[in-house]
Amino acid sequence: MTFQSTESSATGHWSGRFDDADFQQWATRLRSHLKAPQVSLGLVFMAPWLAPHAAQVLEILRVHAQASLLVGCSGASLIAGGQEIEQHPGLVVSLYHIPGADVRAVRFTQADVEAEEGPSYWQSQAGLDPENVHGWLVFMDPFTVDGERWLGQWNEAWQGCPTFGGMASGSSNEQGTQVYLDGSVHDDGAIAVAFCGAVSLVGAVSQGCVPIGEPWTVTKAEGNLIHEIGNRPAYEVLARTFNELPRAEQERAQGNLMLGLVTNEYQEEFRRGDFLIRNLLGGDPSTGILAVGARPRMGQSVQFQCRDAATATEDMIQTLRRVRRTLGERPVYGGCLCSCGGRGVRLFGTPHHDAALAQRHFGPLGLAGFFGNGEIGPVGGRNYLHGYAASLALMVGK
Repeated sequence: MTFQSTESSATGHWSGRFDDADFQQWATRLRSHLKAPQVSLGLVFMAPWLAPHAAQVLEILRVHAQASLLVGCSGASLIAGGQEIEQHPGLVVSLYHIPGADVRAVRFTQADVEAEEGPSYWQSQAGLDPENVHGWLVFMDPFTVDGERWLGQWNEAWQGCPTFGGMASGSSNEQGTQVYLDGSVHDDGAIAVAFCGAVSLVGAVSQGCVPIGEPWTVTKAEGNLIHEIGNRPAYEVLARTFNELPRAEQERAQGNLMLGLVTNEYQEEFRRGDFLIRNLLGGDPSTGILAVGARPRMGQSVQFQCRDAATATEDMIQTLRRVRRTLGERPVYGGCLCSCGGRGVRLFGTPHHDAALAQRHFGPLGLAGFFGNGEIGPVGGRNYLHGYAASLALMVGK
């Protein structure tokens, strides 16, 4: 039962089974660690073991932690402060005080995605003018919402507005998750939190890859199949790229190759962070076709990528450094970290990797989050769904 606090936040990790009286005392203690007159926002992430008690947990937090606006979701593994709590029962709560902020939440479901008839639909549902929104934080059930379709609509409705967050996760034995809004528990849909007023969401999306070889242009594609790159069979280009790597890099790339799709074609050269990373699903040497987890277009620039523990660490550090430089002296009130379930100890071999790096660059930081089924975050000015990524959203003052 640990607590961490900063000037603008209080974060707690409850590690035991649920007990009503004990948890009330814990929530009261958590609130006492926030040295501020009011809670602007509470984030809560619960491991699957607590799912049957979720409604009780939320009500206690609203009353005893005084979190009138409370949002979050279930997570198979949790993040609190600089700790990544993998595959253990419990929950994580962060309380934030953000001076001058106007923070609001809206719930939506697949029915809203299907009913959308233009950008004004989502603006009407949220009751907000796009000019007044400085960022979104979204937690979504991956089994009941078409995330790709939703995000395409969302990008049109809130053009240029960064959206961070992730897909909820739960027990590996069951297909089902929870999303939370105030005192309500939902097993479908999503919760979107708008940051308005004197606060913005600024963040980092680390996709964990380093470019290899050289950039190419897609010259023939159909759906998610790439037939030709640079007027040559796509598989041949991949094989050539791999074979031209030094021996040590070939060993590192074996089984770890991805494809990066350039998000902004108007740049003179492409660097790490300029690519949307997608899986290579397979290749056929006889036809020269590559199958990818995207729908590349003819004329799009691409570059093959390598992902392993070393490149993921390097990418995370460089991404965080870049964000740190852009913030200057602006105050950081807290953060939310959504990390892929394939990261953590499974990838890096040591615990607390992403959370510890976030603290190193922005700490002491009131940080809460979870390991999910997909991450949401911007690349090249447009929001995407990611896999194997870490999406860090920072609540930053003006």
